[in-house]
Amino acid sequence: MGRAFEYRRAAKEKRWDKMSKLFPKLAKAITVAAKEGGPDPEMNAALRTAIQNAKAQNLPKANIAAAIDRATGKDAVDYTELTYEGKGPHGVMVVVECATDNTNRTVANVKAIFSKAGGEMVPSGSLEFLFSRKAAFQFKKTDDMDLEELEFDLIDAGLEEISENDGLIYVYGDYKSFGSLSSAFEEKGIEMTKSALERIPTSPVEYSEEQLEEIEKMLDKLEDDDDVQVVFTNIA
Repeated sequence: MGRAFEYRRAAKEKRWDKMSKLFPKLAKAITVAAKEGGPDPEMNAALRTAIQNAKAQNLPKANIAAAIDRATGKDAVDYTELTYEGKGPHGVMVVVECATDNTNRTVANVKAIFSKAGGEMVPSGSLEFLFSRKAAFQFKKTDDMDLEELEFDLIDAGLEEISENDGLIYVYGDYKSFGSLSSAFEEKGIEMTKSALERIPTSPVEYSEEQLEEIEKMLDKLEDDDDVQVVFTNIA
């Protein structure tokens, strides 16, 4: 699981290096969370998480406030969350999570990207068995942080796996434990750099560099689409 997460993290950071694309996605996540659970972060765990992720990526406070306003103000935007599944170049399996105010536009765009890459969309739920849903957290390790002690403290909150790499700590739990783990981190005063519900491939597939290069071109196009929030694959 760690290697797959590391690949996706590195790949996403490389592709999402364009702030012009990243900021709107972060803002949309805030709007969706505020729309569903209310505009008060103290009462809305999903909104707290979206704001936390946005701050970690340096989204300005004004943008955060504007995103919340878009969920509650007179010009509120009504976003629909959708998940599409597809098969891309070299048989790579892809799950695309979207948030859109125009479902017809979104499905047409996603379908076209798969098609132009020589792939195709598949019926919803077809790829569910290829992924396990996990609560994933990332934060910086401090000098006084004891990993074994932290692991022990987080077991009751739903921790399944904890690892460290290059000064960053990665924590995983079942997706149903996202709220309890988030609360545990808040109680300990640990500030996340990223937290999300991930789809981890159950049987990751390895590809050659040439194959990955071709696959990445399609993933780039998907993640560049304004309606696409996040993309998951079964790449090892």
